[in-house]
Amino acid sequence: MKVEEIRKKTVDQLNTELENLYKESFNLRFQKSSGQLENTSRVSKVRKLIARIKTIKNEKVKEN
Repeated sequence: MKVEEIRKKTVDQLNTELENLYKESFNLRFQKSSGQLENTSRVSKVRKLIARIKTIKNEKVKEN
């Protein structure tokens, strides 16, 4: 997901997206610990995407 796409979303949509990413992050960590994770780069991509969304969400909250 690109920054432009994230900026177009509302705060509620960003919260929903964050919730989904946290779930995905948990599942990826669980797969990693059990040795079933195939795409190891996805873990860092999800972490960075969470950080991007949280940053933009905070910007939107401060504007209002």
